[in-house]
Amino acid sequence: MSEVNLKDLVETQRVIVCAGAGGVGKTSVSASMAVGAARSGKRVLVVTVDPSKRLAEALGVDRNPADPVPVPPAKLDALGVTPPGSLHAWMLDPQLVADRVVKRFSRTQADADRLMANRIYKNVTAMVAGMQEYTAVEALHGFVADDSYDLIILDTPPSRNALHFLDAPERAGRFLDKRIFNLFVPGEGSLIRRAATKLIERVMDAALGNETREDLQTFFTLFSSILARLHRNADEMQAFFTRPDVSVLVVTSPAREALDEALYLARRTQEDLSMPLAGYILNRSLAQTGEWDLPSSLMADPNLDDSTRSALEKLQPIAAREHAEAERHRALLAELSGRLQGKGVALGLPLLARGIDDLTSLSVLAEALVGAEAS
Repeated sequence: MSEVNLKDLVETQRVIVCAGAGGVGKTSVSASMAVGAARSGKRVLVVTVDPSKRLAEALGVDRNPADPVPVPPAKLDALGVTPPGSLHAWMLDPQLVADRVVKRFSRTQADADRLMANRIYKNVTAMVAGMQEYTAVEALHGFVADDSYDLIILDTPPSRNALHFLDAPERAGRFLDKRIFNLFVPGEGSLIRRAATKLIERVMDAALGNETREDLQTFFTLFSSILARLHRNADEMQAFFTRPDVSVLVVTSPAREALDEALYLARRTQEDLSMPLAGYILNRSLAQTGEWDLPSSLMADPNLDDSTRSALEKLQPIAAREHAEAERHRALLAELSGRLQGKGVALGLPLLARGIDDLTSLSVLAEALVGAEAS
C-alpha cells in the first residue's frame, strides 16, 4: 500500500476493519468514517459489535436489529449524505446470525428447530472459543457475497478479541472438524465403531450425566450436517481477508496501555494473519493542535491589572502541562507514522468535549477523518 490518506482508503478498500483496545473510540471512528465514505457517494455498511445507546440513536437505528438498517433520509441529509451515497448500520447479534446459519444449512426445518431448541446450542457461542467471532465472519461473508455495499466498515471487539475475529475462520475450523464431531455422534457402521461410541457414552455419562450427554450428542449430530458449508465459507473468508482491498486500521488513544495493545495488534495482523495494515488512528489526542501561547507570554503586558496577572500565574502550570502533553502526543503520532514507512496513514483525532454520540459530532469527526491528509 503506497502512502495514502483516509479519503484514498475509503475509495479503494472493500472492507476496513477497525481494531484496538477497549475504550479508545473504535465505534465512533467506524461510524464517522462510514459517514465520510457515504458522503463521497459510496454505498456503505458499518457493522459494530456493541455501540452506545446514544450512538445508535444518533444514527437512527435500533441495537441488534435482524438486518442492516438504512439511516433515515432526514439524518442522511443532516450528515451531508446525498445519492448515490447511502449508509446502513448493523449492530451485530451473534445468536441471530448463528440461528440464520442453522436455518439455511440444516437438512430439514425440523432439524433446524431441534438444533435451535437444544440446550448446548443455545450456549455454544459462550462455550466454544471462536464461535461468537465465527458468526460475525459468517455475516460478513453474506454481505460480501451479495455485493450490496461498496464498502463495509467493521468495528471489532476490544483489542485481542479482535484477533479472534480476524482469525475466526481458522479457529472455528479447528473446532468444526468433522473427525472430532464424529467422536460424539452415536455410532453406526462397524462393530469397532459402535463399541467405541458406547465407551465414549459411558465416560460422558459418568462425567456429565446422561441428560447433558444426550444434549451434546443431539447438538453434534445436527450441527455436523452443516459443517461442509461452514468450512467452505470459512476458507473463502480466510482468502478474502488477505486481499489488498481488505485492510486493518488500528485505533488507539495516547494512553500507554492502549498504544502497547495497538502495536501488538498491528504486528499480529501483518505477521500472523497476512492482512494489510492501513495505518493508525491516534484518537482523543492533542496531536493536531497548533502552537499555543502560554500564560507567561502574556504577563509581560504592563497594562495588566493585578487580578488578571494573578489568574495568569495560576493558569501557567496547567497550561505548561497541557503544552507538554500536546508535544508528547505529536511525538507518538510521529512514531506511529514512522512505523508505517510511508505505506499507510497515521492520523491524530481530537478529543471532543461531548463525545461522539450525535449528528454534529459525527459530522465533525467524519470531516477530520476523510478530509485529512496522511502524516
